[in-house]
Amino acid sequence: MIKQLEAFEIKEVMDIWLKTNVSAHNFMPREYWLENYKNVEEEYLPASTTFIYKENDVIKGFVSIIDNSFIGALFVHEDYQGQGVGEKLVNYCKSLYQGLRLGVYKENISAVNFYRNCGFITEKDQKNEDSGYEEYVMSWTK
Repeated sequence: MIKQLEAFEIKEVMDIWLKTNVSAHNFMPREYWLENYKNVEEEYLPASTTFIYKENDVIKGFVSIIDNSFIGALFVHEDYQGQGVGEKLVNYCKSLYQGLRLGVYKENISAVNFYRNCGFITEKDQKNEDSGYEEYVMSWTK
């Protein structure tokens, strides 16, 4: 089931965020994610609309939308990757919004391919302002 994140679920979502970031971005120092944890929890999550995919009281993944158009986060718990959770979350957002944009690190090839398979196109590549790593800006429109 996909539903909006509730306050009591934030810790579980942040655990997924941290573990998945460290694993998916092994080209970046773990410290980068640890240093940004509190900022994501206290600033980005409250400023976004976050939907979770939850089954049997387990959050399997989540997506956070900023300004009704930007995917600021899409993470699936490692135990549930490859089972369609991410695709269901993206499709849910596609049903709500006219267009979506995102930034994805170029070195995270599986994520780049995932978004391409979901119909996103690459607009440009650039250096991420926060981390300094190269990323693609990708978009999808109805």
